Amino acid sequence: MSTSPVAPVVGDGRGRGGAPSAARTAMVTVDSRGVVVAWSREAENLLGYPRSEVLGRPAVSLLAGPFEADLPTSVHVRHRDGHRVACQLQLRPDRTSADHLRWSVALTTTEAWPPDGFDSTIVESLLRHSPVALVVCGPDLRLLRINHAAEALHTIPQQKAAAGRRLSEAWPGLLGERAEEALERALASGAPAAMEMRFPPPRDPRREHIFQASAFPLHDGQGRPVGAALAVVDVTDRRQAQECLSLLAEAGTRLGTSLDVLSTARELTEMAVPRLADSVCVDAVDAVLRGEEPALETVGSGLMLRRAASRSTRTMSSTAYPVGELTTVPATVPTPHNQCLADLRPRLISSLDPGAEWLAQDPVRSRRIIDEGIHSLMVVPLCVRGAVLGIVSFYRSALQPGPYRQEDLSLATELVDRTAVCLHHALRYTHERNATLVLQRSLCTHDVPTQSAVEIAYGYTPSDTTGAWFDVVPLSGARVALVIGEAQGHGLQAAAGMAQLRAALSALADLDLPPDEILARMNDLVVRRDLESQVAEEGCVLAGSSCLYLVYDPVLRQCTFARAGSPAPVVVLPDGAVQASDCPARPALGVGEEPFRKVDLELPEGALLALSTDGLLRAKDGDPRSGPAELARVLTRPGRSVAQGCRRITQALPPEEAAALLVIRTRALAPYQVATWDLPTDPAVVGTARALAEQQLALWDLTGTAFTTVLVISELITNAIRHARGPVRLRLIRDRTLTCEVSDGSSSAPHLRHARTVDEGGRGLFIVAQLTQRWGVRYGNDGKTIWAEQALTADSGD
Repeated sequence: MSTSPVAPVVGDGRGRGGAPSAARTAMVTVDSRGVVVAWSREAENLLGYPRSEVLGRPAVSLLAGPFEADLPTSVHVRHRDGHRVACQLQLRPDRTSADHLRWSVALTTTEAWPPDGFDSTIVESLLRHSPVALVVCGPDLRLLRINHAAEALHTIPQQKAAAGRRLSEAWPGLLGERAEEALERALASGAPAAMEMRFPPPRDPRREHIFQASAFPLHDGQGRPVGAALAVVDVTDRRQAQECLSLLAEAGTRLGTSLDVLSTARELTEMAVPRLADSVCVDAVDAVLRGEEPALETVGSGLMLRRAASRSTRTMSSTAYPVGELTTVPATVPTPHNQCLADLRPRLISSLDPGAEWLAQDPVRSRRIIDEGIHSLMVVPLCVRGAVLGIVSFYRSALQPGPYRQEDLSLATELVDRTAVCLHHALRYTHERNATLVLQRSLCTHDVPTQSAVEIAYGYTPSDTTGAWFDVVPLSGARVALVIGEAQGHGLQAAAGMAQLRAALSALADLDLPPDEILARMNDLVVRRDLESQVAEEGCVLAGSSCLYLVYDPVLRQCTFARAGSPAPVVVLPDGAVQASDCPARPALGVGEEPFRKVDLELPEGALLALSTDGLLRAKDGDPRSGPAELARVLTRPGRSVAQGCRRITQALPPEEAAALLVIRTRALAPYQVATWDLPTDPAVVGTARALAEQQLALWDLTGTAFTTVLVISELITNAIRHARGPVRLRLIRDRTLTCEVSDGSSSAPHLRHARTVDEGGRGLFIVAQLTQRWGVRYGNDGKTIWAEQALTADSGD
């Protein structure tokens, strides 16, 4: 054998990945100079050197120490990662080459893995230093080993005292029994068993902790069960963090959904109890709840608070201050509440003393604290951008023995801050809504003028969703116009829309046009107004608004109406029969191009009519078809007055949005209240007309108005004969006023002239306008009618 140094190549039994393995052998070939000429895959796996780094390299460079002169049988070589490896060395000549002498070197690892005592060392270190509580039991579930973390977990005694005892004996109580049952299940099934435990550990006896326990079986090298182990981990902080995130996520979806102050406060209490507190009270500044703006500066003692919401885990608990009751922040002694309001910083009292001086200032609250065993509390201000809205109090009683900590205060502050933003939005919404409702109520008629033609009752429910409205307009000849409609939009836009519609229709009603023409002009106005709004980029849009216009004549007992998007009136005859009053449906104002059509109904005296908006008819089960039937059914019930019928309707159909209702009972003028004469178109008939009028006024005992009435009749009949054509009709109507009407077959419109001093004519209508209360003209199918009204006073009979 050559005396050239040959470096033995060894492996440490780890393999390529460094994992423990059994002793292995690797073959290496060196030449007569001691240079590596062949490197097997086993050598590469055991020593970590790739073939490219070893071939052509002296084998002695791989040695971990000096090489002796005599070839040793055991050597230490260095692994590629630097550690020393012992191995047995065997050499034999390589006869594969006749020209050169080579040697085959067999390297076999001699160190066992793991080393002796390795298992016990690891186990001892694990039991001694592991923060996880570990309990090791034999197959009979008697304790073999427990670590220090398990000793401090609950009431488990030290290792020497617990050895040989069952877990339920060393850890008495329900928790020990549950843990032993988990170990039994793990031994029986051969699979791990998990469980959760809750109890206050000795290191923190006032707070309940959450522990996650896992029981698993133990096996020997042949896979035979030799016992079971229990690992217990404290997951309280992790679980609390998860619950905090869950609570905040829920707050983002639940808080402020209703835009109502009291509902938002109640939502906060429902989320916080019992997850954060045993009881929660929300006190809002009383001035804010009344609609006033919140104070922008900090406030302190003496502030009036009103209980907005309160919730407790005790179902029979007596709330110190019920919802809606006023409270005052104590002023003489510093308290968590007045200090919190003074600097707008939350307060945490982890351990509450029932005998504290500040509690004596509020006997009612202190009595509740003592009765319910409250031991810890948090007080958080309700404020947004410096505006004080109120204060929130969180209480923890004996049901949760653990005191509040800084993490709880941070969570409560985050919840209250989110609630404050929602409350601020709700307050602004409430303020705007109240302003909208006040504006809508002021725009609708409250003092309905008394009419001889009908008996009227109304019901009105304002809302910020739409703008329902109605109006009653007296017309000439004892007639009356009833209008009901609904403007599109929300909030102030709806109120502005209904104001524009009501003002426009009131102006058009003075023209005394038929209902279909009134709505046609309203439609043109809406289209023009919306075009102007689009150009000006205004938000108020009137298109889609509904309207019904109805005129009742007590002389003819005739009802004429037209509608645009509104429900048809419900008509109930005096005998209880429901009369059909529907007319061809026409879309709402500003929608569609269909012409408006009117319907004429002849009604007996005492008939009932109900005019309503869609908001009232949609209120029953959301079915718009059931509303008219219910309306007719309620009207058919006997009643003494229309006011009772109106109340019954609003009770049977409670509106959920803006709604308007008009209920009327028709009346008819007696025959003796109307006098009519058909006159020929002869100028000489003027004297006859004056004589007829004087006789009729004498019958009515209205001789005091004879001079004015005769003069008015003379001017109107003279104009009709001179400028019109066809037959002339004179009619006198005695109602609350005295009305003179002159009808002819012409459609030419008269107009008031202001005659000059030297003019011989042009003063007729001017005189009529000066002598009467009001005058006007209306058109019919056969011509026009000029009318003039005189007020009847106590002197009218003189």
